[in-house]
Amino acid sequence: MKDLHSLPKVRDSWSYLYVEHCRVDQRAKAIAFHDAQGTVDVPCASLSLLLLGPGTTVTHAAMRALAENGCMVCWTGESGVRFYAHSTGETRSAHNLIRQAAAVSDADTRLAVVERMYRMRFGEPLPEGLTLQQLRGREGLRVRQAYARMSEATGVPWQGRFYRKDDWRRADPVNRALSAANSCLYGICHAAIVATGYSPALGFIHTGKMLSFVYDVADLYKAEITIPVAFAVVAAGTDNIERRVRIECREQFYRHRLLQRIVPDIDRALGGGGATVHPATVETDLAVLHPGWIWDPVAGAIDGGVNHAAEAQQDTGDTENDDGPKDGDIWSS
Repeated sequence: MKDLHSLPKVRDSWSYLYVEHCRVDQRAKAIAFHDAQGTVDVPCASLSLLLLGPGTTVTHAAMRALAENGCMVCWTGESGVRFYAHSTGETRSAHNLIRQAAAVSDADTRLAVVERMYRMRFGEPLPEGLTLQQLRGREGLRVRQAYARMSEATGVPWQGRFYRKDDWRRADPVNRALSAANSCLYGICHAAIVATGYSPALGFIHTGKMLSFVYDVADLYKAEITIPVAFAVVAAGTDNIERRVRIECREQFYRHRLLQRIVPDIDRALGGGGATVHPATVETDLAVLHPGWIWDPVAGAIDGGVNHAAEAQQDTGDTENDDGPKDGDIWSS
């Protein structure tokens, strides 16, 4: 396993790459894609997310190389629109996950995070004292206005958000473009969330799905990035919409420095200063502890990988036989 301190930070990585109808295998220290047109080498250490569409096969060696270089892999439907499964990110630290779980488990803390996430979507300060329902109402109005502005600016008709997973082609071009753009955004946010040790399932605004936190984070950027992309692409033509949306999304993600913003924005939403450290540089060095710490309600975190039987025997005064566990002994390994 590569030293985690030598891995590139997620903010310095490329955003994503979508491939379909090809074979993915390991090549030197990177990976390569093989299809009817030839072979393309990709330095996976610089890639945040690999989207595998229909008709792809990936070797065990390639998956190992991707995992060791911190590149998340998602198995998706055609054009990257549907999500089926994903691999893990690069972090070995539970620091951010514990913080997220603590915040979502307390009603007051969760409400504070929800309010911060809503306020982060606006470009100007909001009045103090707004209720959660008032924040939701203002957010709904903001999104509706964003659709209306882009429709007026591009000349693309807007009849409202409509799509059906079981009948993709039934949606009009701009709705299909929005779904494709949002799918790309979800993938990038998902990769950043997993790469930094958060759970994609523990959402604050959204709840009940395995990608709830992904939806929370992605909503911070839709009005700024994916809504304009969708309308602009459709205004330029309706042929091959999904592919053109993916290409334009990649360009806009780079232009808006999205990967540099996601992790600090998550930290800000959770109540930090907006500059979350990389898992490999957490002050407690959780990323390199092996096998980790053990929780204790009194002492806090204590060393793992230690046989605590002797301590337990001292506490109980039982020193008759140290060869094995007895009633009241505590074992950890």
